[in-house]
Amino acid sequence: MKGAHFLLAISLLALASSFAYASDPSPLQDFCIAINDTKDSVFVNGKFCKDPKLAKAEDFFFSGLNIPRNTSNPVGSTVTQVNVAQILGLNTLGISLARLDFAPYGGLNPPHTHPRATEILVVVEGTLYVGFVTSNPDNRLFTKVLYPGDVFVFPVGLIHFQFNVGKTNAVAFAAFSSQNPGVITIANAVFGSNPPINPDVLVKAFQLDKNVVKNLQSKFWWANN
Repeated sequence: MKGAHFLLAISLLALASSFAYASDPSPLQDFCIAINDTKDSVFVNGKFCKDPKLAKAEDFFFSGLNIPRNTSNPVGSTVTQVNVAQILGLNTLGISLARLDFAPYGGLNPPHTHPRATEILVVVEGTLYVGFVTSNPDNRLFTKVLYPGDVFVFPVGLIHFQFNVGKTNAVAFAAFSSQNPGVITIANAVFGSNPPINPDVLVKAFQLDKNVVKNLQSKFWWANN
């Protein structure tokens, strides 16, 4: 009998794991256009839906990704997100998009992760040095220099970056396997948290002098999206 319970437990864990690794829940209808009005509502994993009979073409539309963005900021890049916040009709569809603009040599999309999505990126202009790092204990670095028409994949949750190594502006487009992939920029999260992380924690974690840690925490960490 114990063996049967064990097999049942293993089966349930396997089933749970298959759900856990799914990016976004699968839709059970054609679409579920999000409602931004949260009055008298509760927090759910996603957004509430409006009556599909009230849907209109604008619920599935976004304009302006052809427009170059201003990259005159400390990191030299700007990310224009097109997720469920911009296109309400993306709700429950498990996909989103972004435009990435980079200043000439040195424009950087700093090391970051997307906790809820795999990213696939295509370069349309310029030259980008990109890469990602695998999880512990290996921490292997995979890098590639990309040119217009090249495509690169960043697996879900892994730290990655894009850096303009060309002398001209660079532009890329990225697609994500989530309606709301999220982003955690490593430097911002570690040294720019609110309230700040106890410096003693960072001194030991990074093996840095305490004054260096406090200096890093005092900087303004730019969010490029």
